[in-house]
Amino acid sequence: EFTTGGLQSSSIANIEKMSPDRVPLCLDLLPALSGEDTTKDFFQELVNILLSYVCKSFRRSSKVLDFHHPHQLREGLEGFSLELPDQPENLEQLLVDCRDTLKYGVKTGTVRAVDLENLFSRFTYEVSPVFILMEEVLLRKMQEIVGWSEEEGDGVFCPGGTMSNLYSVLLARYHFFPEVKTKGMTALPRLILFTSAHSHYSVKKSAAVLGIGSENVVVVKCNDRGKMIPAELESSIITAKDQGCVPFYVNATAGTTVYGAFDPLNAIADICESHGLWLHVDAAWGGGLLMSNLHRVKLQGIERAWSVTWNPHKMMGAPLQCSAILVKKRGLLKDCNQMCAEYLFQTDKHYDTSYDTGDKTIQCGRHVDVFKLWLMWKAKGSEGFGSQVNKCLENAEHLFDKLNQRPDFELVFKSKPEHSNVCFWYIPPSLRNMPPGPERNRRLHEVAPKIKAKMMEQGMAMIGYQPLGDKVNFFRCVFSNPATQTEDVDYLLEEIASLGHDICIRIETNL
Repeated sequence: EFTTGGLQSSSIANIEKMSPDRVPLCLDLLPALSGEDTTKDFFQELVNILLSYVCKSFRRSSKVLDFHHPHQLREGLEGFSLELPDQPENLEQLLVDCRDTLKYGVKTGTVRAVDLENLFSRFTYEVSPVFILMEEVLLRKMQEIVGWSEEEGDGVFCPGGTMSNLYSVLLARYHFFPEVKTKGMTALPRLILFTSAHSHYSVKKSAAVLGIGSENVVVVKCNDRGKMIPAELESSIITAKDQGCVPFYVNATAGTTVYGAFDPLNAIADICESHGLWLHVDAAWGGGLLMSNLHRVKLQGIERAWSVTWNPHKMMGAPLQCSAILVKKRGLLKDCNQMCAEYLFQTDKHYDTSYDTGDKTIQCGRHVDVFKLWLMWKAKGSEGFGSQVNKCLENAEHLFDKLNQRPDFELVFKSKPEHSNVCFWYIPPSLRNMPPGPERNRRLHEVAPKIKAKMMEQGMAMIGYQPLGDKVNFFRCVFSNPATQTEDVDYLLEEIASLGHDICIRIETNL
């Protein structure tokens, strides 16, 4: 049983005994050295909390809801604070946070919770008070980190970056042509949107899904490093206007999928302002760098975006799925998507109905993607996320330096990685002195898939590969796990070299 003053738990006592000088933090859990016992005790206490909650739910004397108005929960109750810290909370406080999340939420398993269809969804404050407020707190924190003022900003958590990017196109179209909501695309001129050659495919998919058409997505040229060329964007916009089309949206990428490149956001923002276009920044992969004081400069200008996609399930390490669309103009999400279903969104409820957020989303009911990120933020603090990002990019730089020193590997581009993406080829002995040309490319193209297949069969490491443009298959190593150490990076290189040497000897023997 728990008291209002804290946890009365043998497991917590065990955790405290293991570190008598201080209350343990999440850094004391695995993969920390000697972290196994602390991890077992912490997880056991989590199980105890859940079992106690489930058992209590089936008592007819249990309340379905311990109701508090939004401002009461927002301000904190009995030590339960939704605010996100810079420094990590200790393990005992994390368990309190878990207990209080259950305490102040709707008890969906209670026998008197008869309206299960509503209770299992997250679209109104009455059925999901804690998670609605958690989402608000997280979105405001992320908007603050992007650089927007307190008066600006809205958003919603989505099932992945593709949906977040789709929201951005949907909102941009509605912003310029609100009649599309009722009259459809037939009432609109031919719309054009712009994205770079290295951007994520979801931009074209969004145009297709929304009826704009993938052929109306103009692909803008990039430089050798994978960054959009602003002059090419300007030229493409002018060409579209000359053809009688209506440009309305530009997608800039902060952390491309393959190269990890960052488009020049300020230069692109200048062009968008000049032509009156919506600027969206797809920071699904690169948004995590905003948590690092060392690397956030790579996203300079993101505060000028009208919308931003940011996936904490990527660089910040949150479990899938956890993606947010951040929108600078407050109220636009609701205006664009609201349908005012009377069986859900009554205006005469006894609480502040602005917290009934389901009507500003496409889905209405949504999976609870915010709790894991909120709890991670409590456990790591903003500074912990920053350290995590720094570690991943240090690993990328270590790999880059190692590759530069070895004759059996070749980098796809010679400059240091901006993100944690490192792209390279393994060069077998027979190709090291072969001049560039079609025959070398043909043979090199076969190397990465064969090494990857053997690596998967052995099961000791995993790395991706792909071609890109005129470049034949190359390895793409992406670091997002802060537990990875430099010795793990060195092991990966040796494994690739060993497998590659054996495989290529067999290939050349059969030629």
